[in-house]
Formats: sequence, structure tokens, C-alpha cells
Amino acid sequence: MGLAPDTSVLPDVLHTDRLLSNGKAVPELRAELRRIPNLRSALAVAGVWAESIAIVAAAVWLAHPVAYVVAFFLMGREIVKFNILGHEAVHRTLFSNKAVNDFAGRWLLSYHAWVPFELYRRGHLDHHRDELGPDEPDLDLYRGYPVTRASLRRKLVRDATGQSGWKILKGLLRGVRNERTRPVALRILGTQVVLLAVATAFGRPELWVFLWFLPWFTLWRVLNRLRAIAEHAGMERSSDRRRATHQVRQSPLARFWLVPYRVGWHLAHHVDMGVPCWNLPRFHRELEASGWVTAGYVWPSYRALWKALSSG
Repeated sequence: MGLAPDTSVLPDVLHTDRLLSNGKAVPELRAELRRIPNLRSALAVAGVWAESIAIVAAAVWLAHPVAYVVAFFLMGREIVKFNILGHEAVHRTLFSNKAVNDFAGRWLLSYHAWVPFELYRRGHLDHHRDELGPDEPDLDLYRGYPVTRASLRRKLVRDATGQSGWKILKGLLRGVRNERTRPVALRILGTQVVLLAVATAFGRPELWVFLWFLPWFTLWRVLNRLRAIAEHAGMERSSDRRRATHQVRQSPLARFWLVPYRVGWHLAHHVDMGVPCWNLPRFHRELEASGWVTAGYVWPSYRALWKALSSG
């Protein structure tokens, strides 16, 4: 038994004078929603780099064990933010210029965050074409929910202790031996060498280990799983995006740790993946105003959804 919502909270009310029968906006409104705010995106990219550097610098300056522990957790959050902005670039909704968008996606957001940008784009677009279908690249993350509380705990422990991260790392190393994946694998590994070299040049190579590699290897895997299962776990393959995608009420704490840059308005993203993250709340309000998204469909919190996902 999954968690796809009951038909009583999924009224068939479209289309309207603003939304089409598939939930997408009419052409005039869609053009507004799809407009990319380049300056805002540029500030976000610069901001996540500035934050990351400031966190590491503050930990070094304070030189206290507690400061390094706090920095470790905050750097896990920065990796979330790099990945979310990289996800925008995958959709070509970060910058309106495609060359700038893809350069930023590769070299400023993805490679140093261990993401094979080109391969991720290919698989992620398969995800959007048919959520939870036979070509779903992330099906292993979503399948089988609800699980027992013990099962979810085991998954999170594997993430937190690096067991999941080791599988990802082994796949990256295997990618070097594959002619098709070798170029992007080498770019990722080469970028890590550069980051390590920079830390070494400052006489602190351990900073790369403890404030970059380990947060990605452990904490990022936990945060990524918690967000991913809150997006699609327990749902079902359907042409109605509401049966394939969860929507959770957004709180400041969730937006800080899990879903920065407004990416938590996930149903709107799946209704029209060409809408930049900055405009998703507005699009979601349009879906609510039409009556297509009801209060009964939206989960009150991530905690409530995770509890339901671990009630098997």
C-alpha cells in the first residue's frame, strides 16, 4: 500500500482561464513564469561560493573543535545548495544564455560537488518524462515505501556512515575505465585535486577532507535521501502529477537544510519543469487558486511525511 493521495483530494477542475488541462499555464502566463532572473541566479551562485569559503575561514579562525563540528554540518548544507543550483542548470533554468548556464552548471556547481553534470542531465530528464516509470533513474531511492521504521533507520545509518557514499565513489572510479563516462569522471576527480591543492597551498590539506569530502560522503547522503523520498516515495506512476509527486508545506527550517532556493514546491516543478525555481511558489499559488491543489493533498510537514513513509 503506497501513499498516493485519495481521489477525494484530487479534484478534476482544470482547465481554467489561466491553466490548461495538464496544469501548465496558458501561453501568456507561462512566458512570465518561465522568465529567468539572471541577476538573481548569478547572486545565488556567487553567494553559495562566498558562504562556503566563509564557513571554512571562520572554522580556521576560531580554531575550536565545536567550530569545526558546526562547519562540518554547514558544509553539508552548502553541498545541498550547490546541487540544487546545479539541478537548475540541468533544466537550463539557471541562466537564459545556454552557454553560460551549462558552464556554470558544470564548473561552478556540479563537478566539485561530485555530480557528473552531463550524465545527470540525461537521467534526470528521463525522471521528468515518466516519474516512477521503467526508465526512472532514481527508482531505487523511491521503491517499496512505506517501509518499516527500522528499514528507514538502516538506510539513513548507511548514508551517515559513508556506506552509500562509498558506492557512489566506486561508481565514479569505475567511470574512469569506461570510455563513455571517462571524460566527466576525470573532470570531477581533477576538480577535487584542485580543491585539495588549494587547501594544501594554505598548509591545511585536512580541510578538504573534513570540510568537503566527508560532508559529501556522509551528511549529504542523509539530506539527499530525506529530500528525495519526500518528493516521490510511496507514490505511483501516473499522468496526473499529483499521484506521482508529494507536496509538503514549506517551513523555514526545511528550506534552510533540505530545500533551499524554493525547490520544495516540487509539484509545480513537475507540472512544468521549465519554470525556474524562483517562480515555483507563484506557480504553486496558481495551482491552488484553480482548485487543482487542495489543502488535503499537501502534507503539513516533512516530519509528518517521513513518519508516514516509515509506517510500513
